[in-house]
Amino acid sequence: MPIRLIDVLNHPTLAAADPVVRAASGRAARTQLRWVHSSEILDIAPLLDGGELLLTGGEALALASEDRRVTYIQQLAERGVAALAIETGAALPSLPSLMISAAEAAGLPLIELRKVVPFVSVMQAINSSLVSESVSQLRQADEASHAMAVELAHGGGLDRILAVLARITHAEVALASLTGVTLASATPANTGSGDSTGSSSPAPQEHARLIRIDVPVRGILAAQLVLRVPADEDENLARTAGKRSVDILALAMLQRMSPGLREVAGAALIRAVDSGSQPWRLQQLASAAGIPASSPLVAIAVRSDTSQQLRTSVEQVLARTAQSHATYVDNAELLAVAGLGGDAPEEGRRRLLAGLLELPAIARTLAAVGPLVTGISDAPWSLSEAKLTLELADSPEPSRSEAGRAHRPVVDAEAFAVERLAVQSLDPYQRRNFVRQQLGALLDHDAQRNSRLLDTLATWMDCGCNTAHAARELHLERQSMHQRLRRIFELCGGDPRDTGRLAALHLATRLAGLI
Repeated sequence: MPIRLIDVLNHPTLAAADPVVRAASGRAARTQLRWVHSSEILDIAPLLDGGELLLTGGEALALASEDRRVTYIQQLAERGVAALAIETGAALPSLPSLMISAAEAAGLPLIELRKVVPFVSVMQAINSSLVSESVSQLRQADEASHAMAVELAHGGGLDRILAVLARITHAEVALASLTGVTLASATPANTGSGDSTGSSSPAPQEHARLIRIDVPVRGILAAQLVLRVPADEDENLARTAGKRSVDILALAMLQRMSPGLREVAGAALIRAVDSGSQPWRLQQLASAAGIPASSPLVAIAVRSDTSQQLRTSVEQVLARTAQSHATYVDNAELLAVAGLGGDAPEEGRRRLLAGLLELPAIARTLAAVGPLVTGISDAPWSLSEAKLTLELADSPEPSRSEAGRAHRPVVDAEAFAVERLAVQSLDPYQRRNFVRQQLGALLDHDAQRNSRLLDTLATWMDCGCNTAHAARELHLERQSMHQRLRRIFELCGGDPRDTGRLAALHLATRLAGLI
């Protein structure tokens, strides 16, 4: 029989603490416990497994900020902790009102222990009873796992496998993808026929408890098992049986479902790169995704209203130009990493850029290819620089003329190296001041005459000060180009090629689009 929170609060070892439920009191009578644990660590939530009564003396909470206290409550609730009991006294005279409100909102029973009791004695007394109860739960969970394995061996699909778990736990169960799509589901009445019609399905219960269990496939998070346990059923049995079923479900996913492990690992890799995960995690995921961890690679960021539709076309380009790749779509953003091999990675990057440029132009679509890096550990930097390049290229005041690069659907982060450095290293005032010092007279002339001498100077410098080349880029006759340059030189204090100011002027033209 499940041990409930209210029974533990009435146990002599804990009743001596004069406990009072301060939040979510309506749940206390039906909340079931799996274990009693004590800790003063505020970051304890990731180390818990769900179903615990957590005891704390409150010393760390007394020193924490209000925001940290609220976060502490929210993290415990998200982890599935059954209840939190805090000892009040000299360090923490009373429970903070914000913590009580947060616990009430999260449905986490919050208990004030108004007298001091030895937590060790409480845990020894209660956990001994919980251990006895868990023996029965483990036996039933093993039976469920064995029955699910038999179903899998006989060719049963995910729905039939989940039906075994639902029947034994008396819970509604569902397997969902990482994007929230339901892959399979079953109710206690669904014992294998797959027919959920009729009146045999149990009615929804107001106080049902949700248990969420991650389902990794060979170390890569691939899905989540969700059990909806009615209030009068044993949620600890459901949690134990759910955890015992993870390996069976992972094997079933590998055998029955698409995408395969490599695609799942690839999506997990991109998410880890985007969030800046630790190098060891990136290397682990890269190996599972088929991308050599030490291979030169680039990251790619695409923003479009049709990112999902573009994915196939982008993957075709990656398959032609890269030795390995992975992609992931999140709303209007398509992210990718492309392994380029070790022989000629720069040439591979050029082929990748050219292949992306060959894709049909789509309105409101812009792609950026990040800098080349030497391995997956540096992929987060390449991706962040690609995203920054998208922001710069999509600026309402681009630093190029209408014939320039800002209007291309695919941009190269390396072509924006100066702008990326300036945005990250110089504040707006420093950028504006430098541009005014170098180009003030030229900017005033353009503003007064509605001319575009700044664009002319920028294009000429980008063309290596080759007048003929710049004239072609600007669609000007050479004589007109020479006339413009003479006027520019007058405003800038002479021909920069003869004054040593060439680099400063070139930098100023690049920064002008950032002010």
